Amino acid sequence: MDMFMDIISRPQGILLIITIVLALGFDYINGFHDAANSIATIVTTKVLTPFQAVVWAAFFNFIAYFISLYVIGEFKIGNTIAKSVNENFINLEVILAGLVAAILWNLATWKLGIPSSSSHTLLGGFMGAAVAHAGALMVDGQDVINYAKVVPTFLFIFGAPLLGMFVAYLITVSILWICRKANPHRAEVWFKRLQLVSSALFSLGHGGNDAQKVMGIIGAAVIFYHVNVDFDPQYLAEGVNKFDVFVEHWWWVPLASFLFIGLGTLSGGWKIVKTMGSKITKVTPLEGVAAETAGAVTLYVTEHLGIPVSTTHTITGSIIGVGITKRISAVRWGVTISLLWAWILTIPVSALIAMGVYHIVMLF
Repeated sequence: MDMFMDIISRPQGILLIITIVLALGFDYINGFHDAANSIATIVTTKVLTPFQAVVWAAFFNFIAYFISLYVIGEFKIGNTIAKSVNENFINLEVILAGLVAAILWNLATWKLGIPSSSSHTLLGGFMGAAVAHAGALMVDGQDVINYAKVVPTFLFIFGAPLLGMFVAYLITVSILWICRKANPHRAEVWFKRLQLVSSALFSLGHGGNDAQKVMGIIGAAVIFYHVNVDFDPQYLAEGVNKFDVFVEHWWWVPLASFLFIGLGTLSGGWKIVKTMGSKITKVTPLEGVAAETAGAVTLYVTEHLGIPVSTTHTITGSIIGVGITKRISAVRWGVTISLLWAWILTIPVSALIAMGVYHIVMLF
């Protein structure tokens, strides 16, 4: 309580609180924007009703907090996001502008039913605002963007869906071979049950991946405040990992990040459910299990590597991988190409919006 009172007694402290509230707002929007990723197939195959599905997914979004904290033991993706921009070019106005841009783009794509990446929206906004603040990509020999953190994320715009597609193809072919003599009706009953498991696994991956991105943005804001406003010695000590100090002393931020994404998932996102569940390819319970399991595997691998990837891209690639086991034409490639354009444009468009928002913010 004393720390909170000290923060709100300063103008920069009030801006920090506004930034945290906006970040959690983005987290909530991320939840309902990306709800379709983990529930589209389970709703389309009628294993669960839409309401049951969002409750199921939201529960496992939140449970992912305990997996990250007690099983994995760290928040690698949050650390990556916090360090995606050189800390010398970060201030609270930069983070605020990046968040506003990300929220605007997320709401626009949600309204249009386009399954774009909340992750890349956030990253693009953060980088665009930082470049607007610095006035260039490089200042005094220093890169504004931390390319060592950002380049793997860019590569996985294509890497995550390709990995998901490859794993989904292998899983589907393996299941079809193993179950080639099974009774079709009994097999479908079992795969409907297994979809509950595969959907839960994917929701765990979604929560563990996406909640950490918001946590990373809040971490960047908190670290800036403690280093540049109140000069906290815990953050200024030589060789200290500032993000670890943040996680230790602001322990409620990771908890809130996972909670808000779960609450957002409860709000659903039915336009995108339709796109993901039926417009790319028709999905059976067997194929739903394969797609969700492949998506979950991809998310767990990338989380272990600390690479923020798009759950949207991942599950889309997995659904395509399932579709091509039937025949290439089973995939509606026109829809897929439209999605690809949305993926490619998300980071640069978010960055441009953030640049404009940053200049507006600086007028006040």
